Amino acid sequence: MNKAQDCEVAWFSALCDDDYEFLGVPDPMLQSSWEHCRNIVLQAEKGGFDNILLPSGYALGLDTTAFAAAIAPMLRRMKLLWATRIGEDWPPQLARRIATLDRILGANAEGNRGRLNVNIISSDMPGETISSKDRYARATEVMKIVRTLLNGQSLDHEGQFYKLKLDPPRMTTISGTAPAFYFGGLSEDARECAAEGCDVYLMWPDTMDKVRETIADMTSRAARFGRTLRFGYRVHVVVRDTEEEARAYADRLLSKLDDDVGKAIREKSLDAKNVGVQRQAELRSAAGGDGFVEDNLWTGIGRARSGCGAAIVGNPDQVLAKLRAYQAEGIEAFILSGYPHAAEADLFSRHVLPHLTHGPLNI
Repeated sequence: MNKAQDCEVAWFSALCDDDYEFLGVPDPMLQSSWEHCRNIVLQAEKGGFDNILLPSGYALGLDTTAFAAAIAPMLRRMKLLWATRIGEDWPPQLARRIATLDRILGANAEGNRGRLNVNIISSDMPGETISSKDRYARATEVMKIVRTLLNGQSLDHEGQFYKLKLDPPRMTTISGTAPAFYFGGLSEDARECAAEGCDVYLMWPDTMDKVRETIADMTSRAARFGRTLRFGYRVHVVVRDTEEEARAYADRLLSKLDDDVGKAIREKSLDAKNVGVQRQAELRSAAGGDGFVEDNLWTGIGRARSGCGAAIVGNPDQVLAKLRAYQAEGIEAFILSGYPHAAEADLFSRHVLPHLTHGPLNI
């Protein structure tokens, strides 16, 4: 991407039981189902988004791989950011699965590469717990193995977790190379894993000074491995005609939340104790009484959600200005969401997206 304001803009499909009209109040019409999550994806394609995150959670919602394979033939333009939990897979099978999904989804407009990206999640195997250091070391190995195989190279790998000598699978991606690996994590182990193995380093919401600090740190770490990273930002949005309307809607989202229910939601995720989640809690603690920790960054979402816990809240000009401020710091990919997801995707696509110069992030 050459222009200063170019960026990739993605939406989010709530495969993991995370869609609400009122946060913390389950709505049968918004529960994760094939029909509901399909409709979110199709709304994002219709609205002009470049990409959509399909999240993965062992205990929650739909199976991401089955969903991706089913939705792919329905899409003509948009990319899929398919999440995979490393602890639940075997690297050679993962490489073949990625190549197969890439083929199902089809080529980009130029016909020279596929439209699948992979969100690597450094997870435990359900039922097992290993140390953070080992978990991220395993994820680093997996990214190296999968990248080698999907780049069409023979593999001779002897690591801490895997000892493999293999030819690449017959099934290749459309480009003949590995798709982009998106990865996030704030701990020391996570940062080292990302610096060595991923292509796009994802951040959850944070204050602008922390965003700047993290980008500088990760740029330096990647350079030690002879690598460069691109940077992405995962955040919710609430955009309305006026700032007053946007703030009122944010307050409405929390108007029926029971604090004990919110705590239970935050703690039910397998990742509820990681460093990134703790940082989201720190943001909430640092916010003022209205939940805003800095201009237009509202932390109320995190009262009923584990993980990404803040939203850009404002009128179209304010939301656009906030996104452009992140771009000025080096963010090139945004993964956005809002409640309910299909309705907020429509609002963002009408009020903000046309004013951004955006397109798929080519790596």
